Amino acid sequence: MKFLVVGLGSMGKRRIRLIKENYKDIILIGVDLNSSRCAEIKELFNLKTYSSLDEAINEENPDAAFICTSPIYHGKIILNCLKKNINVFTEINLIADNYDEIIDIAKVKNLKLFLSSTFLYRNEIKYIIEKVQNSKGKFAYTYHVGQYLPDWHPWESYENFFVSDKRTNGCRELMAIELPWIVKAFGNIKNVQVIKNNITNLKLDYFDNYMIILEHENGNVGSLNVDIASRKAIRSLEVYNEELHIRWEGTPETLYAYNFDNKDFETINTYELIVRNNKYVNNIIENAYLSEISTFISYIQGDENNTIHTFEDDYKIIKVIDLIEGM
Repeated sequence: MKFLVVGLGSMGKRRIRLIKENYKDIILIGVDLNSSRCAEIKELFNLKTYSSLDEAINEENPDAAFICTSPIYHGKIILNCLKKNINVFTEINLIADNYDEIIDIAKVKNLKLFLSSTFLYRNEIKYIIEKVQNSKGKFAYTYHVGQYLPDWHPWESYENFFVSDKRTNGCRELMAIELPWIVKAFGNIKNVQVIKNNITNLKLDYFDNYMIILEHENGNVGSLNVDIASRKAIRSLEVYNEELHIRWEGTPETLYAYNFDNKDFETINTYELIVRNNKYVNNIIENAYLSEISTFISYIQGDENNTIHTFEDDYKIIKVIDLIEGM
């Protein structure tokens, strides 16, 4: 098979590296308008690159494209690929531009449309979802997710990548990462209450701190604190009712379940091997990114059950995020 990787920034590099390390028979082609990024990819991975997507498609006749550009451009790029009969894997979109047309074209042409939702592939999250769904009664949860925005990409200014744009801002991205698994675990969202403000001096035209109360249709309730102000990168979750109490601090090593007999928390191990990249903070692991790639490859090879988070699902999530930001 032959894949295009469109957008050769940090996520494009990650997808290329993981595919090359694990799928020796797949040919990769890089595409980016930035000539310096193309040159870097040639040097790092010895890949052929193009500065034009149309030229790459016409010359290479790829089986699929990984869309790893800034989210604000995803819609048009996905449409272009689908219209030229190319299966699509896309990173999270953050905005629903062209969603109706994208969904329709993929169905008419019978093309595979795969949307990244990396946390649904984390073993810790799978454990939490399973335990909640297989337990009786209603649940409450508290969840704080935050990291100081300049630390996201320490090798470049936060003003130079998509989180500086109000439409694809940093808090919005965190919500788009977390809400799919939250909905999967606790149910569709019925009501939302929000308090938001700015607690940093960063040069932003959007809020950097959100305190969100979520009421789910099945009676579960939770508080979600999303910020780009926390100087320590943090994911801190508590899920509880009278039959279950789970804690998670964002890493594979910090998943705990309360033992009611011993009156203490016990570590839950959900991984045989943990893969990390030292460029990123400790709570980001590579396992889930590779699992997404493997699932997509199986999907385009005929496994129809490998669509954990569809565009239809994401449409609902984006509407919730729009509501939160507009409140």
